[in-house]
Amino acid sequence: MEIQTVEAQPTRAEVDRMAGPVVLEFGTSWCGYCRSAQPLIHRALATHPLVRHLKVEDGPGRPLGRSFGVRLWPTLVFLKDGKERDRVTRPTSTEPVGQALRRIDPVSA
Repeated sequence: MEIQTVEAQPTRAEVDRMAGPVVLEFGTSWCGYCRSAQPLIHRALATHPLVRHLKVEDGPGRPLGRSFGVRLWPTLVFLKDGKERDRVTRPTSTEPVGQALRRIDPVSA
């Protein structure tokens, strides 16, 4: 599993061109919901080593989150070849994250 925190946000066009399975995690470092979700997100992603995981700092003036309609943090957007396949907002267990991961990466699980 590759976790990458992006300093310079990719554009929506760049995200739409990303090949393979990708999880965009929208949130902030100070968000309590984001912090409490980290262990379960990492557990779910651990069984999907080929999935690229991008942590995207979100908030006012951040166009990528707006282009995906993100309203609550954390929001995980699951992409396959640049197309959104699923979304999980404020997960409280690994199950919804795992289900979404299997939709974009059925081989790893």
